[in-house]
Amino acid sequence: EDPANRFVPDYGRISHYRSASGMGIRLDAGTAFSGAVVYPFYDSLLVKVTSWARKFPDAARRTERCLQEFRIRGVKTNIPFLIKLVTHPTFVAGECTTNFIDQTPELFDFPQRKDRATKILTYLADTIVNGNALVKDRPKAERRAPAPLPEIDEQSPPPDGMRQKLLEIGPENFSKWLLKQKPLLITDTTFRDAHQSLLATRLRTYDMLRIADAYARLCPELFSLEMWGGATFDTSMRFLKECPWQRLAQLRERIPNILFQMLLRASNAVGYTNYPDNVVKAFVAEAADAGIDVFRVFDALNWVPNMKVAMDAVIKSGAICEAAICYTGDILDSDREKYNLKYYVEMAKELEKMGAHILAIKDMAG
Repeated sequence: EDPANRFVPDYGRISHYRSASGMGIRLDAGTAFSGAVVYPFYDSLLVKVTSWARKFPDAARRTERCLQEFRIRGVKTNIPFLIKLVTHPTFVAGECTTNFIDQTPELFDFPQRKDRATKILTYLADTIVNGNALVKDRPKAERRAPAPLPEIDEQSPPPDGMRQKLLEIGPENFSKWLLKQKPLLITDTTFRDAHQSLLATRLRTYDMLRIADAYARLCPELFSLEMWGGATFDTSMRFLKECPWQRLAQLRERIPNILFQMLLRASNAVGYTNYPDNVVKAFVAEAADAGIDVFRVFDALNWVPNMKVAMDAVIKSGAICEAAICYTGDILDSDREKYNLKYYVEMAKELEKMGAHILAIKDMAG
């Protein structure tokens, strides 16, 4: 039925149909499915919704939620009218009379539905079948040749790098040695954060291993490679169907001379929830044994107590603890009373007292 046209039954082909469901909802379905044809010769009932709850307002809310979940395209339905009806205060209060619909014209003020998803899909389908007139007769783009790999001597072992220095003098002396260095020390994030925007952190282990030997032999001066932790752990398993531990082991074998660095979300480790202390400690110990040399530990809200367990575990493992300060705002703005220079300096001193070997400033603006 088309409520905007005096509830005259509409007819045609249903281009898309998605049903609703849930607690307290009963559906008595007719012939409603994608591709079904609705004829004008009889009552065109697609589906009947019955909602139940202990209180009438709760039943009305369930009905609204159910109606909002329906997706019916191709024919007009009375869903917009019913949503207006079951959410009207008079209806929810149970004070409707037989003249309620006639005396409430706002029930027929419906938002203009754009149906953008169906339009996009229709356009894509038409373009796939019939082509795009805008690019007709244009030359096809030539396939680019794969990027050439650098020439290296794979027979010679990689030269010593920062990792050999760390293994030689330990994290405490290593951090003191770093303070005396004049040259700029660089961390390469290509294997983790650098491909996050382009590839959603889904660069394959295969692609990393293809260039790993060249990294080891041509870039021994790098301070570290940030290649693990953060979202890479999750995306390796969920999307790439890879084992992040195998990635770490394979890269460690290929690149034995550069420090491996990971991002550790304090008590969240590499997940999206708070984990028990023993889980965080065991994870850090396993990661350090598997080849992680530098743990960049941070808390998104700069809550230092939340970083303590992770930092203590890193220090105990013999790895480098790089404690990160999440910075945002403008320390030169005198009107910012809380997040000023004093706030960040005091946090840095607190992290130093907790045993951090390196302090990092994490720019939350990217």
